[in-house]
Amino acid sequence: MEPDDRIDPDTNEPENDIETEEKECRPKKKLPWKMIAIMAAVAAVILFAFLWEIFYDGDVYIGGNRGSGRPHGDNAPPADRSDVQNSLDALDWVEREFLPVNEFSRPGILLGEINGVVIHYVGNPGTTAMQNRNYFANLAITGQTYASSNFIICLDGLVIQCVPVDEIAYASNTRNADTLSIELCHPDETGEFTPETYESAVRLTAWLCGQYGLSSDDVIRHYDVTEKICPKFFVENEEAWEAFKNDVAEAMNEEIDSAGDFWRK
Repeated sequence: MEPDDRIDPDTNEPENDIETEEKECRPKKKLPWKMIAIMAAVAAVILFAFLWEIFYDGDVYIGGNRGSGRPHGDNAPPADRSDVQNSLDALDWVEREFLPVNEFSRPGILLGEINGVVIHYVGNPGTTAMQNRNYFANLAITGQTYASSNFIICLDGLVIQCVPVDEIAYASNTRNADTLSIELCHPDETGEFTPETYESAVRLTAWLCGQYGLSSDDVIRHYDVTEKICPKFFVENEEAWEAFKNDVAEAMNEEIDSAGDFWRK
């Protein structure tokens, strides 16, 4: 027997040096691959649930022009409502007729910072604010298009709110994410507004600008976003548009009481 040979005391046989070295160098047992796969799947589910809670069901604004948000129940505003919406609820010259939460006209996505107010016209001569509001609501059934507005002002000056001011409305394309929208009814194809509609538009726009720290320079037309001829009368008559903005600026300089009414001298 060679000097390097060793006797195994248990078997009384020569010890195999190679086998011994393999045993000494053999790594510790690893977890079975099935166990690793299960643990990875569990971790993925937990991460998905966490992200879902934050970005879909939580009060975090995602942005964009489309997408479903947290459902709040038919005709009900979000549970966590903005201070401005609470102030709007106290105004007796604004009627709240919220659309049902749905993919096509009220996705329930929360707005971030408000940087402007966009003026539109309904494009349907002679229709009322409620008729246009009901058209938006019916999109939840027809799925015909994506359209809505935060406010619609009727031919007689009635203001109807369709979407809370802390939620996106589908009205202003790339500016949906940081503006509020006001649709104005008009009696004929010219798109010119009645005095009642005009006065309510000035009043509401000035009130919103005051609430969000905006100026009349932050009031824009749909045309200024996409070059669509909307609102038609203000696009085709630039002086009328400038007059409207001046009237908004003047109204903002007037005192507003706690109910949102202007003190008239």
